[in-house]
Amino acid sequence: MILFNGKKYNCEMELTIDLVGGKWKSMILWIISGRTVRFNALRRELHGITQKMLTQQLRELEADGLLNRKVYAEVPPKVEYTLTEQAKNLLPVLEQLCEWGKKYAEGNRKNHISEKY
Repeated sequence: MILFNGKKYNCEMELTIDLVGGKWKSMILWIISGRTVRFNALRRELHGITQKMLTQQLRELEADGLLNRKVYAEVPPKVEYTLTEQAKNLLPVLEQLCEWGKKYAEGNRKNHISEKY
């Protein structure tokens, strides 16, 4: 049993999936990797995400220590996101997931997905 942020997890995998699982979190981390990104730039790259969902996912990633959020005191407000060192440690895993997905798609030609990124 693991206790993290007041929540109990049965195993490390459950914790990991909670931190970076779902439709958007891994994509957000992947897009931000190696650069500083503003909210609207993220929204443009994440086709189909609503403003509300993006805000929620960014807040969760920040609360879990995976994103840095820098707010500039100017009008209009400017907010930038970067990966924390913990999140940077995830990048090789995300790269492996991308490679696995590519090989999976190639192995299933009838369901082949063209590469967009």
